[in-house]
Amino acid sequence: MLYLHGGGFILGGLESHDSICAEICDRTGYEVVAVDYRLAPEHLHPAQFEDSLAAFRFIARNRRHPVILAGDSAGGNLAAAVSWATRGEAHVPAGQLLIYPALGADTSRGSFVTHMNAPMLTTADMLYYDELRSGGSSPTGDPRFTPLAAADFTAMPPTLVFTAECDPLAGDGPDYCNRLTAAGGKAICFEETGLVHGYLRARHSVGRARDSFDRMITGLKALAASEWAY
Repeated sequence: MLYLHGGGFILGGLESHDSICAEICDRTGYEVVAVDYRLAPEHLHPAQFEDSLAAFRFIARNRRHPVILAGDSAGGNLAAAVSWATRGEAHVPAGQLLIYPALGADTSRGSFVTHMNAPMLTTADMLYYDELRSGGSSPTGDPRFTPLAAADFTAMPPTLVFTAECDPLAGDGPDYCNRLTAAGGKAICFEETGLVHGYLRARHSVGRARDSFDRMITGLKALAASEWAY
């Protein structure tokens, strides 16, 4: 499995998400490779995408087993972008696990309005991160920046999306899954009630977060076995 960390494209790295990757490895027995991609604002888009794409291609080319793409928040964005970019290549993801991903829905409506001042992440935060990542003006129509901007969602891998109820990004997941299934793919979104963005940090102290993480582990095992029980 290839794991892409969150942090708004400006924070995070190998150490910030080491415990999550280590626990996934322990509970599944799978090799987990974390990517230390370049961060904004020192490195603007598409640097984060290019590093993630290069990492996936290298790992997929040099492993005999299937490779699942996973990521949380900004990392979920990058995982979805890499899945889209590698369609039709010799090596494609066996599946993707996207955890409260930022996929590029319209920030003027939906959960970006109803949960604009949610704990841990606000709509203003997201706009700020996009500005830093892009260097000022966020590109439109670029699936490498906003995966929901893609015009074609065919040939995408089986996809599990987990969203937090109290999160501006809550609406991105269902929208993304609907587009994948409309294109003939397999995708399901789990909205975790009562939770906020970044809830994986609380998986050992909050029951709902722990239950969600359990569902992720079960889903990863199913993806690795090419099983779809949803």
